[in-house]
Amino acid sequence: MYNFINVISAWMIPAIIAFIPLYAAFRKVPVYETFTEGAKEGFGTAISIIPHLVGMMVAISMFRASGAMDFITGAIEPLLRHIGIPGEVLPLALLRPLTGAGSLAYTSDLIGTFGPDSMIGRIASTIQGSTDTTLYVLTVYFGAIGIRRTKYALKVGLFSDLVGFLAAVFICLYIFG
Repeated sequence: MYNFINVISAWMIPAIIAFIPLYAAFRKVPVYETFTEGAKEGFGTAISIIPHLVGMMVAISMFRASGAMDFITGAIEPLLRHIGIPGEVLPLALLRPLTGAGSLAYTSDLIGTFGPDSMIGRIASTIQGSTDTTLYVLTVYFGAIGIRRTKYALKVGLFSDLVGFLAAVFICLYIFG
């Protein structure tokens, strides 16, 4: 069964990539023309979201460089250790809603330091897969289509990240602890 799942996993993405144009051709959709038209629209969208991305990147850099993340981590870490959450994963919980690349780099650093089979490595990997880059998503997608009122989306997204973080930690502690 394990080998069968590995074979299916290895071939699923290439099969999907091959299936989509073949299905479109079968439906008599002009595949290349449709692709190039979508690429043109995508380029326009990319140009329109650049200011939003620059603003978000500056804000993230200021947050990290100001020491605010270290201050917040230092203030919350004793409480989290008291309930069994390793303090090493707390910066990941703060970074993940802000930046995918930054959180991935931090996760890689944790795995490099503690190992992939350590509790911290497992928790960091699970957090990485259980949460999203909420502020990035709101900035890019809402900025691309011009949505200005993001109050509820922001609250729900950040709450979902918190739930994903806590669930990842407690499930890893339960399963591997």
